[in-house]
Amino acid sequence: MTSVPTDSGPAPVAAPHRESCYPEEERSALMFMLEDLEHSRQQIEQAHHEWIASMDAIGDPIFMHGKDFRILRSNRAYAERAGMSVKEVLGKLYWEVFPRLDGPLPHCRESVEQEREKEEEIQLAGGEVFISRSFPVHGQDGGYLYSLHVMEDITERKRMQQALRESEEKFRQICATAQDAILMMDNAGRITYWNRAADKIFGYAAEEAMGRELHALIVPERFRKAFSEKFPAFVATGEGTVIGKTLEMAAARKSGVEFPVDLSVSAAKLGGQWHAVGFIRDTTERKQSELTLRKLNRAFKTLSAGNRELVHASDEIQLLQAMCRVAVETGGYSAAWVGYKQHDAEKSIRPMAHFGFEAGYADSLRVSWADNERGRGPTGKAVRGGTTQIVQDVAHDPGCTPWHDQARQHGYTSAIALPLANDAEVFGSLTIYTAETSAFNPEEVALLQEMAGDLAFGIRMLRLRQEQQRSAEDVHKGLEGTVQAIASMVEMRDPYTAGHQRRVAQLASAIAVELGLAEERVRGIHLAGTIHDLGKIQTPAEILSKPGRLSATEFSLIKIHPQNGYDILKDIAFPWPIAQMVWQHHEKLDGSGYPRGLKGEEILPEARILSVADVVEAMSSHRPYRPGLGMDAAMAEIGKGRGKHFDPDAVDVCIRLFKEKYFVFDSA
Repeated sequence: MTSVPTDSGPAPVAAPHRESCYPEEERSALMFMLEDLEHSRQQIEQAHHEWIASMDAIGDPIFMHGKDFRILRSNRAYAERAGMSVKEVLGKLYWEVFPRLDGPLPHCRESVEQEREKEEEIQLAGGEVFISRSFPVHGQDGGYLYSLHVMEDITERKRMQQALRESEEKFRQICATAQDAILMMDNAGRITYWNRAADKIFGYAAEEAMGRELHALIVPERFRKAFSEKFPAFVATGEGTVIGKTLEMAAARKSGVEFPVDLSVSAAKLGGQWHAVGFIRDTTERKQSELTLRKLNRAFKTLSAGNRELVHASDEIQLLQAMCRVAVETGGYSAAWVGYKQHDAEKSIRPMAHFGFEAGYADSLRVSWADNERGRGPTGKAVRGGTTQIVQDVAHDPGCTPWHDQARQHGYTSAIALPLANDAEVFGSLTIYTAETSAFNPEEVALLQEMAGDLAFGIRMLRLRQEQQRSAEDVHKGLEGTVQAIASMVEMRDPYTAGHQRRVAQLASAIAVELGLAEERVRGIHLAGTIHDLGKIQTPAEILSKPGRLSATEFSLIKIHPQNGYDILKDIAFPWPIAQMVWQHHEKLDGSGYPRGLKGEEILPEARILSVADVVEAMSSHRPYRPGLGMDAAMAEIGKGRGKHFDPDAVDVCIRLFKEKYFVFDSA
C-alpha cells in the first residue's frame, strides 16, 4: 500500500555490512545500487521538503485527511489559524479544529464516499466564512488515499458584498421614495434609469420612458437645439455648462403641459463612457407660492404707501392722484385711476385722478355706471353694485368689449375695480390694471379692498375737515367781527389812542411769525392785541384824555384795566386764551409788572410778545400828555429791559424786524 507523506519523511535504508561474502564484481554492483538508492532517497527527501515549504508558503489554510476524517497533514497557515502547531493538529478530526456552524455531516461523509472534487461555502462557528475546495487523492491502483482541502477566507468579501447589497437596497429605497425625479442618461442620450417620482412628475411609467431619448421626452421643443449642440462635448469629456449646477428651467409633462423645475446634473463614468445623472424637482407649488408672496408684498407695499399719503393728505384731488401714483410706482401695477359717479343723463363716471395712462386716455374710456354696454365693465359694475369686480383677461372678457382694442394696445391684461363708499352710498371706484393674466388672488384682493376702504375713509375725513374748517372760519370771522366792534368802542372813548390796539396787534403778530409760532397761535395773538386795552372801557374818559401827568390815584385806576378786560372776556369761549393774554400783557419777567406781579414762566408766551409790542407802539406814538418819543427810544427801552422785564427772544425779534426787515406800522 502507498504511504502517506508525514513529518517523519521516508524510512531510512539499512546500510550493508562492511564484511561481505559476495565476490568483488557483485560487491561493486551492490555498492553502485546502494549509491543510487541513497541518491534517490535524497531526491525524495528534497522533494518532500520542497513540498512542505510550498504548502507553508501558501497563505490559505490547507490540510489533508484520511477516510476517517482525521488530519494527516496541514500547512502552517491552517495551524496558525487554528492557534496550534502543525504537530498538534495532526490526528484530529478536522471539524474539531474548525467547527462548522452547520456541523460536519452529511456533506463531509458524502465527499469522501463519492470520492469527487467538491467546492462549497462554509461558515465556521466563529462567524468566519470560507470557500472550501476538496480534492480526493488516489493510489496507483485507483484506491482512495486521502483528501486535500484548500480553504479560502472570504469573510471580508462576504461582509463587503453584504454592505454593497445593503447600500444598493438603501439607494433603491431612496430613489423609490424620493420626491424628486432621478434620471440617468447614457452617452446616446437615452434613459437608463427612471425612478417612481419621475412617473408622478412627468406622467410616464418607467417602462414607457426607459430606452427613449430623454430630451425628446421631457424637454420643451425650444430647448432641444441647445442640447443637441452641447451634448457631444459632454459625451467626450464629461463636462458641460450645466454639470455641477442647479438650474431653473421648464420641463414638459406627458400631456404636453410645461411646468417649472429645478435641474441638477452630474456626470458619472460607467464602463468607460460618460453618463448624465439628473435630479429634477417640480417647483410648480414653490413658484406659485413665490408669485403669491410677490403679489401680497406688492399689495402690502401699496397699502402701506397709500396709508402714508392718507396721513399727510390735505387736499382731496391731491390724495386721489397720490393713491394712483402709489399703485403704479410702489405697487408695480400698470396703471390706476379714480372715478366719481355723476348723476347726469348718461350716468357717467368722471375720471378724477390717474397714473400710468398717457394724456387723455382716462377721459377716452367713457365709462358709465348704467346697466348698458359701457357700464358692464369692472368699474361700472363696481359703482353700480357696490362690490369688488375682477377681470382676469380684459382683452377677451365680454363685459369689456368697448375697451378690447385699447387693452391690447396698452397691454392691460387684468383689472380690479374697488368701490369707494361713503357710509352706504357708493360714490366712485378705484380701478387698477396689470399686465399679468389671472393677476389678483384672494389675499391680494383683500389688501386692495382695505386700501380702497382707507381711501374712501380719507376722502370722507378730508371733506369733513374742510366742512369743519369752513365752520371754524365762519366762527373765527364772527369772533373777529365781535372783537373789532369791541375795539372800536374802546377807541371811540379814547380818540388819542385810536389805532393803538390795531398797531399792537400788527406788531405782535409779526413777532410771533418771526418766532415760528403756528398760524393758529399767531391768529390768537392778533385778536388779543386788538382788544388788549378793552378794560379801559371802565376807566373814566377824563383820565384817558388828560393832557398832563397822572396822579398816583389816577394811575392806579389805569393799572386795573388788564383785570377789567379779563373780567369782561373770561366767559367768552374763544379757541385761544384771549382773556389770559389781556390779563397778563403788563406783567414783567422779574415780577415788577401788574396787576398780579407774575414772574418768568408764569406769564404766557403770547402775553410776553404783547408786552413788547405794547411798549414799542406806546413809546413811538403821540399821547395826550406827551409827543411820541420815536422808534430809537422805543428800541432802547426794550433793549434795556431784555431778560429783566421783557422776553429776550421777543425783544431780539422785534429789534430785528425794525432794523433789518424795515417793519413799519400800517398807516390805516
